[in-house]
Amino acid sequence: MSQEGYDKLVADLKHLESVERPKASAAIAEARDKGDLSENSEYDAAKEAQAHLEDKINRLKVAISEAKIIDTSRLSADTVQILSTVAMTNVATKAKMTYTIVSENEANLREGKISIHTPIAQGLLNHKVGDEVEVKIPSGTIQLRIDEISI
Repeated sequence: MSQEGYDKLVADLKHLESVERPKASAAIAEARDKGDLSENSEYDAAKEAQAHLEDKINRLKVAISEAKIIDTSRLSADTVQILSTVAMTNVATKAKMTYTIVSENEANLREGKISIHTPIAQGLLNHKVGDEVEVKIPSGTIQLRIDEISI
């Protein structure tokens, strides 16, 4: 994972623990004040929202504890690897695309960041500029030519 991705996870965790958790507790307290808990749908909804929040907090804590930050200065642009930005062309359609291969937690298609676990990333790994790779995607197989690799 990149340092930027790690810092974002830590910031998200801090926000959830310091802002969202107190909001969830306040919502439960407010619903509890409305009387009979056996027929209080607001209370049930607030408790369920709190459970989802705690689950998200726990998943973030695990991701942070298991994260390995990659030193980008030690990476090479000779072959495709995690944190590589790859410009490629779909051989059949001539469509050009550029993706950065990142960890699962950093993936964001709108930002052009795809998870290392996606079929496209898996198909590109360890290949060089000029290589044509066949990638199996859900809708079939595509042929991609690697035009440029950068870090």
